[in-house]
Order: sequence, then structure tokens, then C-alpha cells
Amino acid sequence: MNDDAMILDGIKVLDVASFIAGPVATTVMADFGAQVIKVEPPAGDGYRHLASLAGMPQAPEPFHMLVDNRSKRGLCLDLATAAGREVLYGLVKDTDVLVTNYMPHVREKLGLRYEDLAPLNPALIYGSMSAYGERGPEAGQTGFDTTAYWARSGLMDLVRPDPDGDPARSMPGMGDHPTGVALLSAILLALYRRERTGKGGMVHSSLLANGYWSNAYMAQAALCGAAIPQRPRREKAANALSNYYCCKDGRWFVLTAANEAKEWSRLPGALGHPEWADDPRFATQETRQQNATALTALLDGVVAQRDLEHWRAAFREYQVTVGIVAKTEDIHGNEQAIASGAVMPGGSAGAGVDYIIDSPLWVEGSPKRAPLPPPEHGEHTLEILAEAGYDEAAIADLRARGGLGPRQ
Repeated sequence: MNDDAMILDGIKVLDVASFIAGPVATTVMADFGAQVIKVEPPAGDGYRHLASLAGMPQAPEPFHMLVDNRSKRGLCLDLATAAGREVLYGLVKDTDVLVTNYMPHVREKLGLRYEDLAPLNPALIYGSMSAYGERGPEAGQTGFDTTAYWARSGLMDLVRPDPDGDPARSMPGMGDHPTGVALLSAILLALYRRERTGKGGMVHSSLLANGYWSNAYMAQAALCGAAIPQRPRREKAANALSNYYCCKDGRWFVLTAANEAKEWSRLPGALGHPEWADDPRFATQETRQQNATALTALLDGVVAQRDLEHWRAAFREYQVTVGIVAKTEDIHGNEQAIASGAVMPGGSAGAGVDYIIDSPLWVEGSPKRAPLPPPEHGEHTLEILAEAGYDEAAIADLRARGGLGPRQ
């Protein structure tokens, strides 16, 4: 591989998945140079229509497809027909990775199970995404990240501002994106194994497993016999240094007490009250926790006197670790997001796309692909078929037998 080549140059991928978590894995592979074909049924991936639902943000560009299906080519096949499966099976013979999140009974109906495809290509890496895992009484049940990742993991119950209030709702794709990266990791491990042994195989991940992984601190405590406390209202927080505070301008920041002694040695000065360091109520971690409600009230009173930018500068000067509670719109022109690569120039993804969220993986010295537009439904069907050896007559035959669906 030359110095300018992308790591996954030459890797061929079939994305036979829908919505988010499965396609995320193949999108990151496309970012690193893989040739990804998005295979959709005649009705299309239902994810294409998610942004049209009530309550979703509206934008002139298909923002959700830009993030989760960029740099792929689109192929429309009706895998319910013998003609559609014929095309897929032909492509599988020359494919390195196939990803699907179709339900087990649908895979069986469409001939899309690992045992259906492995005989065609023993070197194939088959990536399976599911809601609840490959085995167990709930294997094969439907689920999305809000149900299988967020609700079932305990996160929905724990992440709420008021222990007596309603559970907290998740954001679209919040669990899908890390789960997709988990499946990607399994795929790359299998590709590494194939380099050593020549053998392909099946890999998998699930929304449930990744939900528990995200909530592992509390979930493992529960497995070790601990009772998991609900977080109190912020005014009654058990630790004033692990709390969030509102500034004069209505913006918030959050403190963290991961290294409490160090943070406390700096915080009174940053807040303009160095005398608090000598207050016997706050002299030790134990007494600070005993007097957490009083300390929270003091911090509330001081923080509310100044705008966020004042406190941002003060905390930076005193090296106090804080997190700004950002509004999503703050990403516009965010210097750190741009400089770090969290967002990248998106002009190649389409007119009007100045920046795009990048996948959160980088390998120094190995480039990533500039993002290309996501495919329209079946956009490259004829092109892909021609590359696979189908001439006009053969394509007409596929169409006549329903393999391409009514739109192609």
C-alpha cells in the first residue's frame, strides 16, 4: 500500500441494512476508502423518510443521509425475487464484507443468512446487527436505539434531572452511532483474522450490548450487588463539585469532581472567593459532601452574577475542568470542532454542505476520503450491474423477472 492510499482501498462492501446502526459501520469503512454498495428494496430504506416525521429538524439537505450513508453507491434489488437474489449472490462472490440488520425471519426468507452466503464466498466477513443479540428469548425481536439501547440499559431511567420526574428521552441515533462503530471494530478484527488465516466468518453486535456497555459503570455495580441510587435534584446533589450551574445569561456549565482535591484547590480562586478554601465546612472531601447543599447554594449565587464567557475565561486561567452545556447550534463555526476534525469540510458532499460530521476515528499518516453525496434510491443500479457483467439484454431480463423492482 503506497503512502497516499486509504487503508480500506480495494475492500468491497455490501450494505444490506436499514436505518442507522448497520449503515454507520459501512459509512466509516467508506470514509477509509472501501467501495460500499447500499442495497435497498424497491420501497427504499425507511430511514430516508425519518427527517419528515413530526418534531424532526428541517434542512434543505438530507442531513441524516449525509452522516450515515455518504460516499456509497446505490443499488435497488428486490431480494424477494429469484432474480434479485441472483444479482446479490453474484456480488457476494467478489465481496469482502456484507452488513445487514434485517430480522432473522426476513433473512431466511430472502436467503440472506450467513449460512446462505458463506458457501458462495468462504472469505466473506458477515456483519450482523441486531437489537437484542443473536441468542436468547428476545433474539429476533424488533428494536431501535431508543428502545433497545437507551431504555433497556438503564440509561433512560437514570438520566433525568428530577428523580420523581419523567424518564429522559434519547435523541435520534444516539445509541446507533456508537453501536455502529462497535460493529465496525468486529469487522476489522475479522478482516485481520482473515489476513492471518484466509478464513471469513460472522461477526455481530447489538444495541442492547452497547447500551449496557455505555452504562457499564452502573450496570457492573448492579451486577456486583450494589443498589443504584437515583440522582437527586441538582439543588440536593450529593457533591457540589459534580453538578451543573446556570450563568447570568442563562447558559450552563458542568463541574466534574473526578479529581476532587485538585479541582477544589483551584475552584475558590476561579470563582473570586479564595476564602472558601479555609472554610471548615469545605476543608475535606468528607465535609464538602456533608455540606454539599450549602456549597451548591453558594456556587449558584456566585455563578449567576456573571455570563458564561466570564466563567469560561476564569476557569481556563485557574485550570478548572468544566464542560460548557452547549446548544447543538453552537457547532456552527466552532473552532475546536473544526480544528480537531470532529467536523470536516463537506463541499464535496453537495452544494450547500459547508461542513459535515466526521466519523470519530483517525489513523495518522493514512488519509480519509472527502465525503461524497449519499446515493439516491437505486441511483447506481445500472452502473453496478454493468460492472458485474450484465449487458442490456440481461438487465432487461432481470427487470422483467422483477429483480430490480418497479422503479428500475
